[in-house]
Amino acid sequence: MLERFTVISAPAFMLLWALGLPLIGVVAWGSASPALALLLLAAGGLLWTFTEYGLHRFVFHWRPESAGLAGLVFIMHGNHHAVPNDPLRNLMPPIVSLPVGALVWLAMLAAAGPAGSWLFLGWMAGYVGYDLVHYACHQWPMRGRIARMLKTHHMRHHHHQEAGNFAITGMMWDRLFRTRLDGSRATHQPAA
Repeated sequence: MLERFTVISAPAFMLLWALGLPLIGVVAWGSASPALALLLLAAGGLLWTFTEYGLHRFVFHWRPESAGLAGLVFIMHGNHHAVPNDPLRNLMPPIVSLPVGALVWLAMLAAAGPAGSWLFLGWMAGYVGYDLVHYACHQWPMRGRIARMLKTHHMRHHHHQEAGNFAITGMMWDRLFRTRLDGSRATHQPAA
């Protein structure tokens, strides 16, 4: 019964965030000078890339001892690895993204006051961009140089070694934390 809440179609995802991102912007409007707002947007986007790496490496690939927790991790991400090209499992469903997003927004408001909404908008825009790139990696040929690089990086995670290439939009974190896989290191085991 809960299975239907763990998937989302690309059109539904795009509609949700075509409405959601501007709504966050409306809430943020007037809470910071234009220069500060731009700085907070950029910081939020950068923070997203670190979040993407950390969640994927430490939460989505966690191997808990408990069968119940292992089942939860499978529902969150393992099912995507089981059927990686299922278009309904290439985007994070709202049952996860909305509550997590709400908690992050509250934390950013607590840390930065009302201007934290600009930080959150950057973070959420980074998330939406990431999820669309992730979807494209699984569903589209991605022929351009940068697009091909993104897809190759992510497909190595799926088809060579799950314990590497955890980031897509923040590949610098895989380099920094030595979890980057390239063609010559398809069996590389990253440092824990």
